[in-house]
Amino acid sequence: MTDDKDVLRDVWFGRIPTCFTLYQDEITEREAEPYYLLLPRISYLTLVTDKVKKHFQKVMRQEEVSEIWFEYEGTPLKWHYPIGLLFDLHASNTALPWSITVHFKNFPEKDLLHCHSKDVIEAHFMACIKEADALKHKSQVINEMQKKDHKQLWMGLQNDKFEQFWAINRKLMEYPPEDSGFRYIPFRVYQATTERPFIQKLFRPVASGGQLHTLGDLLKDVCPSAITPEDGEQKTQVMIHGIEPMLETPIQWLSEHMSYPDNFLHISIIPRPTD
Repeated sequence: MTDDKDVLRDVWFGRIPTCFTLYQDEITEREAEPYYLLLPRISYLTLVTDKVKKHFQKVMRQEEVSEIWFEYEGTPLKWHYPIGLLFDLHASNTALPWSITVHFKNFPEKDLLHCHSKDVIEAHFMACIKEADALKHKSQVINEMQKKDHKQLWMGLQNDKFEQFWAINRKLMEYPPEDSGFRYIPFRVYQATTERPFIQKLFRPVASGGQLHTLGDLLKDVCPSAITPEDGEQKTQVMIHGIEPMLETPIQWLSEHMSYPDNFLHISIIPRPTD
């Protein structure tokens, strides 16, 4: 991969200032103060909210505490989506800090998966990495790694250690010099205005004629409404890690530098603010 380490660092250390408040109907023994946290974009809610849980449990009656879950403006937040994706999809054009409501009751079974331990997050994370490598390298890279390498990827993410993670992850971002990129790009496109979870299909980084495919090419293929509005007025924004990349950006470069730690490009299509 090309060595744009500053980009990798900027992506890794992206943070979202967040204010957690307890849902008004939760029964407490005394008033629950809000809790503020800088959330890492690349991580998962249930991986970085132990402090939030402890803070609010202090004012709760123990019999009132069951599984913690989070929502933003009435939408339950999926813990298996990276935090940055959740913010881009649901809150990217709102004022900071991001205001998240904390619940300990009435878990929304229809909307959320249960997450009883960090082992569940690790299993989900490693399944994504394996799926991404199947697309990129027919699983050859991940299968050649040792168990300790898989563990190092997970521990690097869990402990927010950039060097520890990238010492292993760079192998997943390499490809043979005779190729111009991966076999297929691991990506998922999310649309804020639909019920469909996401769009995912096979997409090569290089066209049959040898030219590099761009972000615009990918969107034309999988979600043309995002870039070619019928009336000519652009009504949507395309967001990755809180920024709008240029549609001319090669998708291979984006895959190497702007993927989340699970090795997927998570692309949000959101309504453009009208003001």
